[in-house]
Amino acid sequence: MVKKMKKEAIKMEHEPVYCKIEHHAVLFAYLARRAIELCGDAGKEAILSGMTIYGNERGKRMAENALSHGDALTTMTNQAYGEWKPDYDGQMEFGRLRTEPTLQTYISKCAWCDAWEKHGLTEYGKLYCVNVDNAVYQGFRPDFVCTPTSTAMSWGGERCEFDWGYPLTPDEVSLLDEKKKELGASCMKDFNFHTAHLKHTISGALIDSLGENGRKAAELACRDFADTFGAEYLNVLEGLYPAHPTEAQPQGQMQETLQKDVLTGKEA
Repeated sequence: MVKKMKKEAIKMEHEPVYCKIEHHAVLFAYLARRAIELCGDAGKEAILSGMTIYGNERGKRMAENALSHGDALTTMTNQAYGEWKPDYDGQMEFGRLRTEPTLQTYISKCAWCDAWEKHGLTEYGKLYCVNVDNAVYQGFRPDFVCTPTSTAMSWGGERCEFDWGYPLTPDEVSLLDEKKKELGASCMKDFNFHTAHLKHTISGALIDSLGENGRKAAELACRDFADTFGAEYLNVLEGLYPAHPTEAQPQGQMQETLQKDVLTGKEA
């Protein structure tokens, strides 16, 4: 019996670790909570600034993918080059309200909202929703604007609704369906990558804006994350973002120190 348990434990140690939307959502909320606990309104502003940077980076990456395929940067291609998908069918519910005179879409079931509610973190998680969609859209093309037309679910609304500023013509609707089929999952990233990206950029923004308190907030948030899900879910993020040394930001060395401090249990 003991040998069997040891074998099972060894097997589990070598099984791949995959972050999901829940991990991504909860890490953000922990970063927001710790920043606000330590720095109040300055922490909140640093989180919101970091989210704009994060969204812009995602949108820029989507634009690079579109251009590399020879596609112009339009509202249609923005909808085609999404980088994530739900963890399973039924986890998210979303769709189009109309396509003309401007594209309007909705989300009526959100895995991020579900994760924040599950962990009692909605108060902090909802800051993710303030500008992320517009930030991604403007990272894709700076003159684009995505306007929320309802109160976000995380802020108490019934569903999230967005106006994308430009129409999708009937031809573009057909082209969008064709482009999505053509691309499949080729431009998508898993949530190990997305969670690593979030950790890198938001932690960096906190450090840049708040200095030592920002570093403490990021370290404590990472420790919260490891305590909630297990250290393996923090370890798996190491080295995933930035993917290349040339993409590293000035705070990269501080991020490495941050990771080591969390894993060794060093006090913030």
